[in-house]
Amino acid sequence: MRTGLFMLAGVMFAQTPTITLEDALARAKQHGGQIQSANLAAMQAREDRVQARANTLPSVSALNQFIYTEANGTPSGVFVANDGVHVYNEQAVVHEDLLNLVRHGEIRRALAAEAIAKAKIEVAARGLSATVIQNYYAIVAAQRKSVNSQTSLKEAERFFDLSQKQEKGGEVAHADVLKAQIDLQQRQRDVKEAELAIEKAKIALGILIFPNFSSDFAVVDDLAEPAELPAVDSAAAALSSPDIKAATAGIQEAGWEVSVARYQFLPSFGLDFFYGIDANQFAATSGPTDATGRSTLPNYQVNSRQNLGYSAQITLTVPVWNWGATRSKVKQAELKRDQAQLDLSLAQRTLQSNLATANAEARAALSQLDSLRSSVDLAAESLRLTVLRYQAGEATALEVVDAQNTVMAARNANDDGLARYRVALANLKMLTGSL
Repeated sequence: MRTGLFMLAGVMFAQTPTITLEDALARAKQHGGQIQSANLAAMQAREDRVQARANTLPSVSALNQFIYTEANGTPSGVFVANDGVHVYNEQAVVHEDLLNLVRHGEIRRALAAEAIAKAKIEVAARGLSATVIQNYYAIVAAQRKSVNSQTSLKEAERFFDLSQKQEKGGEVAHADVLKAQIDLQQRQRDVKEAELAIEKAKIALGILIFPNFSSDFAVVDDLAEPAELPAVDSAAAALSSPDIKAATAGIQEAGWEVSVARYQFLPSFGLDFFYGIDANQFAATSGPTDATGRSTLPNYQVNSRQNLGYSAQITLTVPVWNWGATRSKVKQAELKRDQAQLDLSLAQRTLQSNLATANAEARAALSQLDSLRSSVDLAAESLRLTVLRYQAGEATALEVVDAQNTVMAARNANDDGLARYRVALANLKMLTGSL
């Protein structure tokens, strides 16, 4: 029975994954809703490009039509234009706008839009990565604070036991025992709060890195590992920045938008080729026809009429006047191009600002680590000496509790400082394209 329980516990333990920061980032890119939405937008942009390219090529369609006209004793019927009481149209139609063969604005505009959509995938990935990094180190910091609270609980238990012994020896008043007991109860509540903080932090990260929600995982605590501050290369950051890539592609798209708008000033030159039947009988050939005045043969009659054949037409459409609508569209496209140039300038300045901020944050966090470690050592030594002074009757219970609060605050501040540096370092690497 015990063996079965141990095996079950081993299986349950094996199923709990241990996640590194790199694993968390990779999982978020795979399962993150923001990235999936950006991927769908990129796929839609790719289909726009396919459609734009297809619009430059000849199109083939099938015309299937039957026209019935009221008879009036004449070959054409009531409506002369219908050319008969029964008209059958079964034709294959090939259409091509010849000028589209040399106009590539729509295709290049679609290519630029696709580049923007792809860049926005990276933008979404970076935004999601920043959230993952923040949540990941929130778990690590919460776990360390849980350990700190457990340590403080043990210190409070020792002080409570010490105060009881001191009271029994007649060395301190009962008020000291009450103070120690109140402090112990607070430490117990701190332990519960620390466990809750871990669970909440895991929930926040789990929803980002798993396809189905789960908070049953462990993370790797790498705060103690050495991590050097990288050099900031603004040029490399600009080359890898998805925001700048998107803004640059936006300028290209807006430029081609101007070209496409100007196409409407130019004529269209269409070629249509028809092959099939356009006759009063649904047949490839028909027998003798009545005199209609449409034949060059004697008596305006043909013995056998060929119905299956082809025809072609060329159409030149010249724009003349549309109340300034085309000029307005060109102006609108030029304004969009100007806006795209402003967006690029803003993206470049924002990147420089973010780089400077992230670098300053990382350097500030790094510079405080030694001081935070020293504060922990000093606070721990202060607590030790205060307890010794209390045992000697030279310190009060309030001083001991204050020293306990100080050492716990110093430990938590040290862990927060380590997490802060790691988050700042990861954000800096992300901005420079090395993460």
